[in-house]
Amino acid sequence: MPKYGMVIDLEKCVGCRACMVACKVENNTPEANYWMYVFRTEEREYPDTKVTFLPRPCQHCDNAPCVKVCPVGARFKREDGLVATDWERCIGCRYCEVACPYGVNSFNYADPKKNQYLDWSDADIESATGGAVPGYANPDLDRKSQLEGRKIAGSNHTKGVVEKCTFCVQKVEKGQNPACAETCPVFAITFGDLDDPESAASRKLKASKTFQLLDDWNTKPRVHYVGTPPGEGAREIERPKTRQTGGV
Repeated sequence: MPKYGMVIDLEKCVGCRACMVACKVENNTPEANYWMYVFRTEEREYPDTKVTFLPRPCQHCDNAPCVKVCPVGARFKREDGLVATDWERCIGCRYCEVACPYGVNSFNYADPKKNQYLDWSDADIESATGGAVPGYANPDLDRKSQLEGRKIAGSNHTKGVVEKCTFCVQKVEKGQNPACAETCPVFAITFGDLDDPESAASRKLKASKTFQLLDDWNTKPRVHYVGTPPGEGAREIERPKTRQTGGV
């Protein structure tokens, strides 16, 4: 059984946020919910300022606090390393949202059909797009997972549930990379089996100096970063509208 993880090279990341767009299109996330988020930080003072970028998906922790607090077993750890959410079982208590130190959880406040950016059936929009719309009707998001037979893929299914990055489990189970890794124009995101020494992710991990977010919390994240973390005086800049809370 593979044990999936991700290696993100901050020395390559240019902060384009293409990964954020790819994630939203692939997983049908509603307005203001970002499963993949790229922090933009600024250090030092003008004219000696330095801007850095830090992509933050779910860390898919091996010792995940969100799994421990879920009272109904909707949040669980898979054998392949992914932390998943059964959106049919979730009761929306949001304990996982409070327990997560990374701020990766999003609560689905509104009816799915009313919480998208545009009404694609609107006559004015349809005349402009010619019927070509984003992949919001991805049938893979409604299928049960291969490992457990539970509905854990995608977003925007039900009002009142908590959702988060799934590493695009619907793609992983077909032998594909998550949408963020597929889309990154500078190949800053490497996904793969961290237990396989020959995988691209393992080779990248072994060849690089890496760190993990909040590793002193003993959450044991499966996301590793190449490069240097933002400095102590780093200031976040350019945050878009979001319904997420908490975070690093």
